Amino acid sequence: MVIGFVLGWLLTLFILVMIARMIVDWAVTLQARGAWVPKVQRVTYAVTEPVLSPVRKVLPPVRFGGFGLDLAFTVVFIAALVLRSIVW
Repeated sequence: MVIGFVLGWLLTLFILVMIARMIVDWAVTLQARGAWVPKVQRVTYAVTEPVLSPVRKVLPPVRFGGFGLDLAFTVVFIAALVLRSIVW
């Protein structure tokens, strides 16, 4: 029971970091200025990239002209949501 509780909170934190990464990626795409952008980007990438990188090797980003859709991000995000609902 305690392990499930801790694992549920860790997955919740991971999901929040994934959301932060998505926001920072959009901020970079929209050319946001500020000292916070590279700092937050470093933290979010350090937490999420070890999980996304292996998935990205199997599911590379899909290109639509100049736009790319990162399927690995979507799959990991949905998997984290499903795992969290199972654990809780």
